[in-house]
Amino acid sequence: MFLLPLRHESNKSIFCGEDRINTTNMTSERNAQVGQARETFQLIHQISQLLNTGLDVEALSTCIRLCELGVDPEVLAHVIKEIRKMGENVQKASNLQT
Repeated sequence: MFLLPLRHESNKSIFCGEDRINTTNMTSERNAQVGQARETFQLIHQISQLLNTGLDVEALSTCIRLCELGVDPEVLAHVIKEIRKMGENVQKASNLQT
């Protein structure tokens, strides 16, 4: 059963319902999960920097999300390399025109 917040005459929130959900435990568990995710990401970012991937935090986060969605990491790495090559080629062409 869901707990429904009600207002009493004293303007204090009260909850009705037979089953009470311990929101403190849920919040603590959620905070622990967020902390673990943050710690894991920081570790992955450090590894990325040690390997000189050139990925900033936003790009790394996007890559992780894509992998979580089922994108093959090797294919993703290949695509990133190709995009970088294209960018270098555009920059070289731009330098030749000036």
